[in-house]
Amino acid sequence: MAQVLVETSARHVHVTQEALETLFGKGAELHVKKWLSQPGQFASEERVDVVGPKKTLAGVSILGPVRKANQIELSLTDARSIGIVAPIRESGDIAGTPGCKLVGPCGEVECEIGVIAAKRHIHMTPADAEAFGVKDKDIVSVKLDTERGLTFGEVVVRVSDNFSLAMHIDTDESNAACAGGKVFGEVIK
Repeated sequence: MAQVLVETSARHVHVTQEALETLFGKGAELHVKKWLSQPGQFASEERVDVVGPKKTLAGVSILGPVRKANQIELSLTDARSIGIVAPIRESGDIAGTPGCKLVGPCGEVECEIGVIAAKRHIHMTPADAEAFGVKDKDIVSVKLDTERGLTFGEVVVRVSDNFSLAMHIDTDESNAACAGGKVFGEVIK
């Protein structure tokens, strides 16, 4: 039975260096609050407000390090609550997506695009992919045996030497499956 750690990815923002400096001041840097499971990735001390047409989500975490494009990852419930219809996309696939405003202590950034609900996915190294018998961009299902167990379909496999084995779901998906704490899922091809 091929098992994978299932982690809940809460709402968060990725920003460019330019956006970071607009939001937090010239020369601003992200400060590590907590290292994440993916190598080199961290939740930062810095937080911003995400402003949509209907309401604001206050104190949303910025994940580091800085990126080449601004991206706002929300659950579908979060997006709906602030008045945005977020498409389900893989991270980085932001062309044609809706935008929002980010507000920090020193300024605001109007993001023309960038709001997505992240497509559920599994990060794997090439060795993991070989062991699981899958390749990059394969689509699998993952069965969780929890109090409200369910099987997630349409899970994209993402393979890179820079990854560590883990599946990521958003808070809506995690709540539906009662996937709090340390949860493992069975990968079904």
